[in-house]
Order: sequence, then C-alpha cells, then structure tokens
Amino acid sequence: MVVRSAILLKFKEDGQVKRRVLSMVMALFMLLTAAALAETGTGTAQGYGGEVSVTVTVEDGVITDVQAVGDSETDGIGKNIIAEWPQAFVDANGIVDTYTGATFASVTRGAFIEATRAALAEAGVEPDDYVREYVEESAEDAVLDADVVIVGAGGAGMTAAIVAADAGCNVVVIESQPAVGGNSVKSTGGMNAAKTADQDENEFGESAGVEKTLTNAAENYADNETITALAATVKEQWDAWQADPQGYFDSTELFALDTMVGGKGLNDPALVDTLVGNSADAIEWLRTVGIDLTNVASFGGASVKRIHRPVDGEGKVLSVGAYTVPLLEEACASRDNITLMLDTTATNILTDENGAAIGIEAVGKTGNAVTVNAGAVVLATGGFGANLDMVVSYKPELEGFMTTNASGIQGQGIKMAEALGAATVDMEQIQIHPTVQADTASLITEGLRGDGAILVNANGERFIDEVGTRDVVSAAEIAQPGSFSWLIVDQKMVDASSVIQGYINRGFMLSGDSYEALAEALGIPADAFAATMETWNGYVAEKNDPDFGRTSFANPLDTAPYYAVKVTAGIHHTMGGLKIDTETHVIDTEGEIIPGLFAAGEVTGGVHGANRLGGNAVADFVVFGRIAGEQAAAYA
Repeated sequence: MVVRSAILLKFKEDGQVKRRVLSMVMALFMLLTAAALAETGTGTAQGYGGEVSVTVTVEDGVITDVQAVGDSETDGIGKNIIAEWPQAFVDANGIVDTYTGATFASVTRGAFIEATRAALAEAGVEPDDYVREYVEESAEDAVLDADVVIVGAGGAGMTAAIVAADAGCNVVVIESQPAVGGNSVKSTGGMNAAKTADQDENEFGESAGVEKTLTNAAENYADNETITALAATVKEQWDAWQADPQGYFDSTELFALDTMVGGKGLNDPALVDTLVGNSADAIEWLRTVGIDLTNVASFGGASVKRIHRPVDGEGKVLSVGAYTVPLLEEACASRDNITLMLDTTATNILTDENGAAIGIEAVGKTGNAVTVNAGAVVLATGGFGANLDMVVSYKPELEGFMTTNASGIQGQGIKMAEALGAATVDMEQIQIHPTVQADTASLITEGLRGDGAILVNANGERFIDEVGTRDVVSAAEIAQPGSFSWLIVDQKMVDASSVIQGYINRGFMLSGDSYEALAEALGIPADAFAATMETWNGYVAEKNDPDFGRTSFANPLDTAPYYAVKVTAGIHHTMGGLKIDTETHVIDTEGEIIPGLFAAGEVTGGVHGANRLGGNAVADFVVFGRIAGEQAAAYA
C-alpha cells in the first residue's frame, strides 16, 4: 500500500464526484443540442530525458481527456508525472501542479505544463484560463503499529522492507520525498559482484589489471596487514588459474582487495568481507524480484570485469538505478504487509526505558504528526551529500562544489541516531566524482570509461588513466586548465547504450563527423585532439597504454560521428556514517549495540573507507539491506 498524500487522495475522490456530475450534465447537454464539438490540441516540450508530448481534448470549455508521452523520462520519478498528471488535469479541468521533490521531476513537471499550455492553445482556448491553484489540506495525525519501521525508501530501505515482509513482519516504510528512490534511482552504473555465472559468460582479458593491483598492493600497502594477506591469497589464486584457466578469473578476495585498495585501507575489513562474500547471492536474490543484471563490464578501480548492469530488449545498457528502483517499488507494493508512506519525514527515534529503539516520530507534508510504534527500526536514509553545509563542516575544501545527490539526502538518519548516542566513522571521507555534467550537475556514468571512453583536457590531450579510482581521476581533472575535461565516445558506443542516447536527448553531447570537426565544436586544438585519438586507438590495438598505464581498453574510438560531454568534479558519495557491525546493528560511542536499531546503505560508514568504488554502492544497499531486513525481523 502506498500513501502518497491525504490531500491528493481526497482531491482525486472529489474529482471523481465532479466527473460524475460533469458526465451527467454533459449527457443532458448532448441530448439537448444533438451534438457537442470537441477540439484537440497537441503540445511538446523538452523534458529531462527527451521530448514530452501532451494531447488535450476540450469539449465546450471542459477538458475531457489528456494523453501524455514521455518515454525518455526517468523511471520512478519523471515517469510518475507522465502517468499520474493526465487524470489530475482532467479532474481539475486545468493545469494543477501537485508534485514537488527531485530535480529530475521538476524538469519533467515544467515540460508537462509547457506542453499542456501549447496543447490548450492549439485546441483554441486560452491556457491562462485553465491554471488551477493546488491547495493543501491538513491531514490528520496518525498512529501506526508495525513489527518493523524503515526510514527511507531508497535501495537499502526497500530491500530491507521486502526481506522483513517475506519473513512475516508487518512493515511500515516512511519516506520524506514524494517519490521513492533517494540516491539509488540516480545510480547510473551497476552492481559489483564476484564469482557469478554472468561473469563466466565473458572471455577473460584482464591479466594486466590483476598484475597492476598486486603490484600496487605490494608497493603501497605493505604495512597494511589486511591488504597484504588478501594480496597473498589472490596471488595464489591467480597462479593457480593461469596454470589451469577455467571460467572467468575473479574471487571474493580480489574483490575485497580492490575495495580495500580503493578505500586506501581505511575500510572496516569485516564489513568488506560481508559485502564481497554476499555479492553473488545478492545478484540471484535480485532476480527473485524481477531485477536482472546480466551485462558484466569494467569499472574504475576494479582489476577485472565485475560490475553487473541491466540491458533493454535490444541489449543496450540501461542506468541501473532507473531500472532497479521501480522494480523494488513494485515488489513492495505487491506485498500486503508493507505500507509505504511518502512525504513523511522522520524527526525522532522512539526508545524505551532501556534505550531500545521502539519506533519513529515523523511529520507529514502538511505538518500532521505521524507516530509508528515498532519492534525494530531500520535507518536507510542515505548519506548527507545534498546537505552542503554539513559536507563543508567535515571537508571545508569542498566549498563551492556542485552535488549529484538527490535533494532529500540531508543526513537526517545520522543526526537522529547520534541523538541516541550512536557512533559515526569516516565522516570526513567524502567522494567527488570526476564526470559530472558541468551545467546541470547530472552524473555521467563511469561505465562509459569502462566501455572505452577517454577524457581529454582543454588542450585536446589525455591526462590520466580514465578507469582509475574516482579520487585519483578527480584530482587529475581538477589540476587541468579550467578544472574540467571532455569525455569522448563514438557512434559504436552510442549504438550499444541507451544511457548515452539519453545524454544526447538531454542536449549534453556535442558531436562531429571527424576528430577535427568535434574539436572545432569543443573549441580545442584540432591537430592535438586528432593526434590524441589516433594514439589512443593504437594503444587499444596493442592493449598497452605507455602514457598512463590504463589496463582496460574495450574498443577503439574509431566510428564516426564522435561525441563529447563537458564534465567536472562534483560531490557524489559520503563514505562516512553510522558505525555498524556485520549484522547491521548500530553501535554507540561506548562500542555497544543500540538494541532494536539497524542501519544499511549510505547512512552507514566503514564499508568504503576513503573512497568508494563505482558499483559498490548498489552492492552495499542490496547486501546490507537484506541483512538489515533479516536482523530486524528476527529481533522484532
């Protein structure tokens, strides 16, 4: 069950009455006049992912039908507007703005309204006469009882809800935003997992990546016992596989080694072991709720192909968040023992006389009080990457940086738990991502670099191993003239990716039919850029990058036309958060478990250390979301 807003439901109920009365009046009018003239108009506008088209039918001044198309809008966000607003506009006999929240949705919202106005004008009526004010009515206070209450309906929260519900619990999920998804829906890459059947569908060609990781561990982390032990195990596994190469080479130890090295050795080894050891099973669990991540590719910081991505019916790669979140929401909605409350912001964790968590106090959209009494509480509110004041308080050098985070990612779960004495770890470890679209702060997936894209600076030159860890690539980019770069792809990559086509639809990409033509469009030296491209294609053919030591080559960039998007570094992920153990119990400042309180996802710290690898956030929310659901259900 989904509770969006009491006023919206009431509005729809009133609208049904109005439509019934209107239908009777219109029927009488038709009988009296024998005919009624209907005028239809269509309008279009640029949405978040592409064109939004709205067709309106007006009969004698009354809007009787609205049809909308926005196939390129974001699943679970913009597409909600495309699905829900046509009936809302008919109910209101006009334009009524009922939606607030995510940036994606605000763009779709504006496009829908603009297209509707154009459609009304084409239908021969004045659009301004059809603007309606949406007035909020106060909802009543509410008290609910549940076995488990979950705060946050992103990936971790919905995963925990499904697992707890399947264990027989009555679950309430509260979400501060008007739609589910949090940061999870904005994830563009995929999910890391080791030793999966999907990996074995690939031919192994990543020997250089494994050797590079082992060398890095030996040269830079000899004093870290965990990394040294992992490297020794991986070396034995690697030698054995080379002697008898069966299947695709990967292991949970290599996955852990990559994660620990990527995190500069600051990760909690026990949490990393839990992450990697449960990753393959998590891929299979996702399939049970209709989520199939079959495409395996390279990603920054990974020695081998490990990131699992979704594809569409044509085999084109999709954004993992926009694909996964609606299916998790559907799985929640299909379970009668899960209640989802949107536009409901948690303010306080309720405790008993022994300090155990026993529920949540929250506030609804119109200020109404909501209390959920529960046997266990799961925090899945995400990090604090959209709270720029909080970010700067922990890392002052990030003052002025843009953020890729959803607006609701404000650190509220961390603050509520701290009020109970919860400990935090690694709060100053805040990740910046090197490929953020420079004008909109939209995330450009790291998967493009794994699939073969390169970065060039304002001089038309490469400057880094593009599939290095995010902190290293970001630092190199910031050091370039203007602190930005151009990410380069070719038509072959576009043909294989619905994600890139989405960037083109949104106007992010400039193009040229030759290297020189693209350089001219970008305003960079044509000769230097053409030389860079020819040199790079030669490196791909040789599988060797003598300039920067890149070991992931995919395909050459040799199929015109060529495309580029301007990118810069932006705040992306907060590695720090609540201290948890491997069973997702929240730990207090004395090192003790806070009874009844669990946490999963970006609200927690310790998993990723000083830097998160791309693909590990989805692995984090599935693996630890499942554990949180299991543990909360058992405790409740």
